[in-house]
Amino acid sequence: MKSSKELIKSLSQTALMPQEEMLEVAVKKNHLYIGIPREISFQENRVALVPDSISLLVNNGHQVIVETNAGKMSNFQDNDFSEAGAQIVYTPEELYKNAEIILKVAPPSQEEIEYMRPKQTLISALQLTVQPESFVRNLMAKKVTAIAFDLLKDEEGIFSVIRSMSEIAGGASILIAAEYLSNVNNGQGAMLGGISGISPTEVIIIGAGTVGEFATRAALGLGASVKVFDNSVYKLRRLQSVLGSRIFTSIIQPRVLAKHLKTADVVIGAMRAKEGRTPLVVTENMVVDMKVGSVIVDISIDQGGCFETSKPTNHTNPVFRKHGVIHYCVPNIASRVSRTASYALSTIFAPILLDIGEEGGIDKMLKHHVGVRNGVYIYNGSLTNKYLGELFKLRYKDIELLMAGI
Repeated sequence: MKSSKELIKSLSQTALMPQEEMLEVAVKKNHLYIGIPREISFQENRVALVPDSISLLVNNGHQVIVETNAGKMSNFQDNDFSEAGAQIVYTPEELYKNAEIILKVAPPSQEEIEYMRPKQTLISALQLTVQPESFVRNLMAKKVTAIAFDLLKDEEGIFSVIRSMSEIAGGASILIAAEYLSNVNNGQGAMLGGISGISPTEVIIIGAGTVGEFATRAALGLGASVKVFDNSVYKLRRLQSVLGSRIFTSIIQPRVLAKHLKTADVVIGAMRAKEGRTPLVVTENMVVDMKVGSVIVDISIDQGGCFETSKPTNHTNPVFRKHGVIHYCVPNIASRVSRTASYALSTIFAPILLDIGEEGGIDKMLKHHVGVRNGVYIYNGSLTNKYLGELFKLRYKDIELLMAGI
C-alpha cells in the first residue's frame, strides 16, 4: 500500500499528464409547435403574431398553426400567414389538440380552456381584476403552464407589453379626442391644436406615466396647450425631462384641478393603479362645470376610471354625453388600431418564443429568464400568483422554489 507521500506524488504526476479536452455540452434546441387561435372575445381585433414574425420562427425550425381568420380584424389574410410558412387549420379543436404553446391576446374562454390539454403552455393576457375563480381553477385542473403577458418584464424591469399598449393608447387618445371635437361627430366644431392668431385647444392630462407621456407628445405635436396633473412629483419631473421642455405640471389638488377643468376642451384620464381600482379624481360636480361639447377620454376605464361620470363603452357605441360633456370610455383602445397593436405584440412575443426554443423548452427558459418567469401565474397546474391565491383563498407556491427543482 502506497504511503501518503507516494500517493500525492502519483496524483501530481497524473495531473501534469496531457488530458482529454472537455467540451461544453450544447443545449439541445427544441422545435416548438405554436398555435395562434382566432380571438373570440368581444371586439378583440388583435392577433398575437403577424406574418413577418411567423416567417422568422418557421425559418428557425419551429412550426406555427393559425386558425382561419385569426388575423382578419387586423387586415391579415389566411394567405399572408400561409405564405409566411404557417399551417392554416379550420377548427379550434384541431389547433388546441396539436399545439404545445398557445399564444393569444385575450384570456381564454371556458370553451377554449376545455380544448386545452396537460403540459401545454398558454401565453395570453390575464386581466387580474376581472378574472373569476372558476377561470383559475379550470386552468389549474388542466395542469398547464399559464403565462400572463401583461406581467412580463424586460431586461430593465419594465412591463414590456403594458408599456407598448400604453404608448398606443396615449397617442390614440388625442386622435380620438380630435374626432369628437369636430362637426363630423356632432362635436363643438373645434380643431385640436392651434393655428396662427387663434388660441390653441386646451388639453388636460391626468397621469404622467407612459400613457400620459405619449398623450402629451401627441397633443404638443398638434399644437395644443397641455397641462399635466399627477400625484407624483417624480413622474412630473421625469415627464418634463423626457419631453425636453417645460410644460404646465401640477400635483392633483381638487381645487386647482377643478379650476383648470372649467376651461379645458379635452381631458385625458391616464392614471393607473398598481392594484385594484383607479382612484376617482374628477367628481361629477367638476364635470358639471366643464364646457359643453368638451371631450373626456377615460383610458383608465379598464380599472374603473378616474372620472365619477365614466362608465364602460365599446367600439360600436364608444361615446355618451353627460352634463353636455362627451365621454369616450372604451377599455380596449389598442384594438381600435389593431394592426399596429398586433405588430407591437409580435415584436415582444417572437424573441421570447425563439428563446424558449434556444433554451431547450419552456422549463429551462423560465429558469434563466427572470422577466418571463414574472409572468407565470400557473406552473404545471400549481398556482404561483400570490394575488390570485389570496383573492380566491387558493394555495399557491413560490415560482422561485419550483424553479429550484429544475
